[in-house]
Amino acid sequence: MEDLDSNDTNKIWTDVLESLRVTVSPAIFSTWFNQTHLVSLTKNNNRVIAEIGCTSSFVRATIEGRYYGLIQDNLTKILDSPSDLVFSIKQLPKSLKTGLTEYDTPLFTEKKADVEDYLESVKKAKLRSYFTFENFAVSSSNQMAWAAAEAVSKSPGAAYNPLFIWGGVGVGKTHIMNAVGHTILKANPESNIYSCTGEEFTNDIIEGIRNKSTQSFRKKYRSLTALFVDDIQFIAGKDAVQEEFFHTFNALVQSGSQVIMTSDKPPSEISKLEERLKSRFEAGLIVDIAQPDFELRCAIVEIKSKEKDVAITSELAKIIAGNIESARKIEGFLIKLMTETKLKNKPVSAELIESTLGKGLEINNQSLKSSPNELVDAVSKYYSLGKRALLGSSRQRTIARPRQVLMYLLRTQLTLPLEEVGRLVGDRDHTTVMHAVEKITQLATDSVDIREDLQGIKNML
Repeated sequence: MEDLDSNDTNKIWTDVLESLRVTVSPAIFSTWFNQTHLVSLTKNNNRVIAEIGCTSSFVRATIEGRYYGLIQDNLTKILDSPSDLVFSIKQLPKSLKTGLTEYDTPLFTEKKADVEDYLESVKKAKLRSYFTFENFAVSSSNQMAWAAAEAVSKSPGAAYNPLFIWGGVGVGKTHIMNAVGHTILKANPESNIYSCTGEEFTNDIIEGIRNKSTQSFRKKYRSLTALFVDDIQFIAGKDAVQEEFFHTFNALVQSGSQVIMTSDKPPSEISKLEERLKSRFEAGLIVDIAQPDFELRCAIVEIKSKEKDVAITSELAKIIAGNIESARKIEGFLIKLMTETKLKNKPVSAELIESTLGKGLEINNQSLKSSPNELVDAVSKYYSLGKRALLGSSRQRTIARPRQVLMYLLRTQLTLPLEEVGRLVGDRDHTTVMHAVEKITQLATDSVDIREDLQGIKNML
């Protein structure tokens, strides 16, 4: 096997990837496995050693840590010989970058008309064009929701109906709901799908009542193949709207049409939602999406940066992921980063990212709805330190590090000026605050303990 040329290794790796494709999600496949290639195969006694090239250390660590056994099993079957894996950091050969392999081929290759029909259907359905399964990163925090959505996309109206997805702001509820619509339309562009928010549904009803056109409204909604409603909690407390949605929901489900809803809470916790609607919603599948973990945020940074054509290495992605908690904030930060690079005419660097994070930008959106004094109290309580010691002059690490965390949170979460942060934390100079922000920014990239501390303090508030 030492004499295998590049064509042979490419063919073997293509076979491995095709086997993996049916095992993992499209998002995982495109995020991780499309950044790998088979470098070489060598034989040692009765075993084959396969060197697998990865485009970055982050890709290597993720694939080796999560998918080693899966790759090994598939490679062993294809080679019909026991195999071991060795991972290295090597860029894709030009032949793989320039020539589309079988697993990179575009979805539509037949007729231009097919693409146009699909795009027209997406526009008519009011789906967001870039919210697809292909660019949805999957991790333990959203794996169940992804699996349920993928099942629904393959068998709408039959798998889980209704599908109710709930979670906090910016966790990907709207993205995954839209992804179902894209998959349905790719299979059949003639499908009658409509996506709206709870507010838009409400406004349509109000307009129907005002213009005495409720029959037109009912025809529009009750003849759908699938209805997607974002932020369904908006209809709670509105009697006429809930009445109309109840009958629309019943008509759709009884006819075999798919209904997907998203909310910030599960049905049982939505205040002023009628019991009969709660009962209907709970008759299907209810799944939640948690805030993305560090690894998932790293993947989101890489996906979003590629979409926006921002050159970010895996190490730089870790800095961003370690300091920003949600996908929405990550996207906002990348837009700001693009602006900074253009204004300063400089490439993205760790210094630029840390500087932009340290400015306390609007992308943090005051995620802590607290006063500075409440934040001081929370940090003091979390680390079991007296406020006098926390704000004092001691340089012991057990006190100095919590003090730096406090300055970091005051700056990045409450967006206070450097001078104001320094005044609050023992009348310190603004350069001391800058150093603290830079230090915690870097530690949040590398240290699980610091990330847990930051999240623990935010949870207290």
